[in-house]
Amino acid sequence: MPRETVHIVQAYVAGRGKGLKAEPPIGCKDAAEAARKAERLAPAREGVIAYSVSADTEMGDYDENPAVLFKSGRLPPPWDEV
Repeated sequence: MPRETVHIVQAYVAGRGKGLKAEPPIGCKDAAEAARKAERLAPAREGVIAYSVSADTEMGDYDENPAVLFKSGRLPPPWDEV
């Protein structure tokens, strides 16, 4: 399968202690939808990030340089550095 661009929203809630727990990722049809969903989730989550990445989803091969569309709150590494 050829590479395609996927748009993902990843939200985090409080975990044990000061840790974060990832919620299931949300796939979106385009970058604008991902940014909107992330923005709506942000007030109710510890952290949220929306990003686009080139991937061969069949092989599970994702580009190492995602394009961040939206981020808010506390995020785990490596997202906390972006």
